[in-house]
Amino acid sequence: MRGSRSSETCPDIFELSDGSFAVIGTEATAALGSFLPADAARADYERIVVISRDTLIHAKKDIPDV
Repeated sequence: MRGSRSSETCPDIFELSDGSFAVIGTEATAALGSFLPADAARADYERIVVISRDTLIHAKKDIPDV
């Protein structure tokens, strides 16, 4: 079930046709922005999105190795 707990909660990771990835998760920029490591940065147009550990683990098999 790709990590969904209900029909309304659908965290997921998708590979796009250009090879980049799109993530559906809970928007948490305001809550987590001040907790980023000192060497991490976020542009104004970027958002911090939280997904469950299970979502990432289930997606791992579909993420290509380099």
